[in-house]
Amino acid sequence: MPKLSKSSKAWLNEHVNDPYVHRTQKDGYRARAAYKLLEINEKDKIIQAGTVLADLGSAPGSWSQVAAKLVGARGKVFALDILPMQPIDGVDFIQGDFRDNEVLAQFEQLLGGRALDLVICDMAPNMAGNAVIDQTRSYYLCELALAFAADHLKTGGTFLVKVFQGAGFQAFQAAMREQFATVQTRKPDASRNRSSELYLLGRNKR
Repeated sequence: MPKLSKSSKAWLNEHVNDPYVHRTQKDGYRARAAYKLLEINEKDKIIQAGTVLADLGSAPGSWSQVAAKLVGARGKVFALDILPMQPIDGVDFIQGDFRDNEVLAQFEQLLGGRALDLVICDMAPNMAGNAVIDQTRSYYLCELALAFAADHLKTGGTFLVKVFQGAGFQAFQAAMREQFATVQTRKPDASRNRSSELYLLGRNKR
């Protein structure tokens, strides 16, 4: 059996000892990312009973699981990802590439003309291992998500998106400020300290 590299051993040790991984198994969520959304929502109350929202980059489904529970019977969750996602009660899902106009049109048909209260986006590109390329791809997805939010959020709506600190961050933050009255940063405890990820929260769409 091949030996693990130092980085693989470090990841495995971190994963095994991660309290959020243990909570994920106990609480029945599909990924530890659920606790990032739960923590942000506890602070900012962006998802409530009756909220109608879109979850972009939803697979494997932990954010959709959280959202479906919180919106209840009066709310609705629409989800989209390039990867397959096992069904979740109360969630309408389309599998497809968000960058594809035909897929986006399908998703818009699913919305049925509803104006959304909230768009949440935990998307990240397949990492190439090149920081410049990865950052560029990441912000391209963020820009597409922002354009979707601008088109489909109701006035006063909210947008939560994962970003990575580095090149492009300030420009994207400025673009969000053109669309939203306030833009705040969030770094939930469930987000690993070594990760450069942050969440930008845009509130009160203009």
